[in-house]
Amino acid sequence: MPEVTLVEATRLAVAQEMRRDPRVWVLGEDVARGGLFGQYRGFPEEFGEARAVSTPISESTIMGAGLGAALVGTRPVIEMRIFDFTLCAMDELANQIAKIRYMTGGQARPALVVRMPHGMWRSSAAQHSQSLEAWFVHLPGVVAVAPATPADAAGLLVAAIRSDDPVLVFEAKDLWQSVGPVPERIEPLPFGVARRVREGGDLTLVCWSALVPAADRAAAALAERGIGVDLLDLRSLWPWDEEAVCASVSRTGRLLVAQEAVTAAGFGAEVAARVVERLGPGNVRAVRRLGFPRVPVPFAPPLEAELRVTPERIVQTAEAMVRG
Repeated sequence: MPEVTLVEATRLAVAQEMRRDPRVWVLGEDVARGGLFGQYRGFPEEFGEARAVSTPISESTIMGAGLGAALVGTRPVIEMRIFDFTLCAMDELANQIAKIRYMTGGQARPALVVRMPHGMWRSSAAQHSQSLEAWFVHLPGVVAVAPATPADAAGLLVAAIRSDDPVLVFEAKDLWQSVGPVPERIEPLPFGVARRVREGGDLTLVCWSALVPAADRAAAALAERGIGVDLLDLRSLWPWDEEAVCASVSRTGRLLVAQEAVTAAGFGAEVAARVVERLGPGNVRAVRRLGFPRVPVPFAPPLEAELRVTPERIVQTAEAMVRG
């Protein structure tokens, strides 16, 4: 399998589905110029201006137009350019897209994808660095995925485009240039299935999106110290692989959830609570969460670095859980 960047993997996935299904098209700011990160490079030349549509700078218009197009039978891929801009289209997303299938008894099918590059990215500051995936996992009516590798990004995007439900794709900006193998023919990756990155028996470490590489490095360092980490990359946040996480914690007895988001009310709290509810507090010896303090993401690189959940922080926390 050829090795490509994550951004190239998503480009290949969308192009494959546009060739397969003429109903698939993309819309958003700068799409006809190839997209902010190059994720639509070559699309206008191959698919034409009617299927690679650059829009005005109006996120509510983009989201609403995508919904309307889905309701008349096309399968739009809505490009929000940067996650934070999605907040300008919350009524269309939260009150229309997420609810319309339920409110019409299934007669209206918003078969669309919303791509939202999220998280910290080289001093992008408070309005361009947010990780608010927990907001949308809390929202009934949508699927939410957060891949960490090029192969997973491509497979989940193909599954999202083929889904009859609206799918929100959280893509970590910090991982755009990460490299990995991607098959020439990209198959859909099922929602709700976690990926076991490492196997160990001392502690379960759960993460997703941008934190997977940091967690992997931490697990390698912990292995050198004699601590075996069962590392799970959720990949999909709703549905999420509750069975795999609970099975792991039932073996290790310890759960550490790491997220690139504010710890308070983050998705890590949902994971921790469900595991304790299912297994019972007597069967879980230790539960910890790692994330950001409840502050805006600063612009200054030294301050930004203070917020990051680093491999060193994960190692320190995990070691204290196992040996403390």
